[in-house]
Amino acid sequence: MIFSTYTFILLFLPITFFGYRMLSLMNNSLYAKIWLVIASLYFYAQGSGKFFYIFTVIVLFNYVIGTMIVRSSGPMLRRLLLGVGLFENIATLAYYKYTNFFLENLNAVSGHSYSLKNIILPIGISFFTFQLISFLVDCYRRKVEQFSLVNYLVFITFFPQLVVGPIVHHSDIIPQLEERQQRLFHSENFMRGVFLFSMGCAKKIALADPLTAFAQGFYSDVASADSITAWLAVIGYTFSYYFDLSGYADMAIGIGLMFNIRLPSNFNSPYKARNFRVYWQRWHITLSRFLSDYIFRGIYKKGRGSFNFYFAVMVTFFVSGMWHGAGWTFILWGILNGGFVCASHFMYRNKIALPFALAWTLTFIGIIATRILFVSTDLPHAGEVLKALFQFHEFAGLGAMGIAKEIVIYTAYHLYTCVLLLIAACIIYFAKNSEQILDRFKPNFRYALATACLLVLSLSQMTTVSDFLYFQF
Repeated sequence: MIFSTYTFILLFLPITFFGYRMLSLMNNSLYAKIWLVIASLYFYAQGSGKFFYIFTVIVLFNYVIGTMIVRSSGPMLRRLLLGVGLFENIATLAYYKYTNFFLENLNAVSGHSYSLKNIILPIGISFFTFQLISFLVDCYRRKVEQFSLVNYLVFITFFPQLVVGPIVHHSDIIPQLEERQQRLFHSENFMRGVFLFSMGCAKKIALADPLTAFAQGFYSDVASADSITAWLAVIGYTFSYYFDLSGYADMAIGIGLMFNIRLPSNFNSPYKARNFRVYWQRWHITLSRFLSDYIFRGIYKKGRGSFNFYFAVMVTFFVSGMWHGAGWTFILWGILNGGFVCASHFMYRNKIALPFALAWTLTFIGIIATRILFVSTDLPHAGEVLKALFQFHEFAGLGAMGIAKEIVIYTAYHLYTCVLLLIAACIIYFAKNSEQILDRFKPNFRYALATACLLVLSLSQMTTVSDFLYFQF
């Protein structure tokens, strides 16, 4: 089920919310939470197919393992239980996500022709697997105390963040579920949630979807495109990924607020960053936090020198690349990002600072280059895209005035896309981000009107169902 659909907005969300509120008004928080779990499982079942039953077993299995780790006092037994839990989660993710990638490369290296498996990637498996891993590790580290099965199920399955994040820790959710105030209706939280949801929906439908459609048209037929289209497409994809994923995060956080559950922020104006170190502190913040807590800090030991630090960074980004997708483009994407982050840290540690304009330009070029890898089907395809950017066949033999005229004509024929790119750029670089806007929210007529306009805009353009780009992960 997609957030930005009539079914979700007009049926599922109202029914789930009012059912939850009515059960809460009956002073029965347990039944309210059970209702939320049932609704969340139904939400997941709509898009998961046969994997739904496996998902349910995995969630319950991790609860049993986590409970046993918390209750165990022997260090050997706790390590064994953690190992079993981690193996189950990683093996499940590896089977669904990497089996065919392994077979393809085995065939290429060995010369055999092993048949690829007909495996459909379950929706959200990368996200909830990381969440389950963090839960087990935190149980092992004694960061988790006793918890009820219902609270655990709400923490894992809560539908706004189940499929595409934000990736939450138990400490983000479970303490909130145990607060007495959580089950009470909070009118300002509800209004803030609806406002944030409307912003995210407008980001997705009015900006991300049309920019993605334009970019995908270019990527599907690179050979026939000119260089202007290539540049618009790669920049458009760079913008659309931000609006798509941050729009989903806004909707998820907004829905959470409606239920008095505060989900962590996931974006903080990443394209304003002047280097990749800052960029990855602002982009997909909860994923970066997970990788830092459970990969980087497991390798890096303070006092062991710079090599250990840079090695930990590279391993962390290699894992990030593998997490995002089974393909050499994702692996190279991770390595390039790791290299850019290492270079940024080196400059920071040695107090080397470029002028802001130059630093930002180089960073944005790096973001575009890595995004090309991210969205290309394979390495040759990425090479074709890079080549298309610098051919400029349409300008051959033209002087400055001829080039200017060609650009004006192109802009006129692609006015809608050009205007969208301009609006997107203005929002990204000059407007406040969602969290900053929400901090200034007031329950007054001005914000009510803004919410209504954004929802009407979204509903009026909700003619087709468009998946979120990160559903493939």
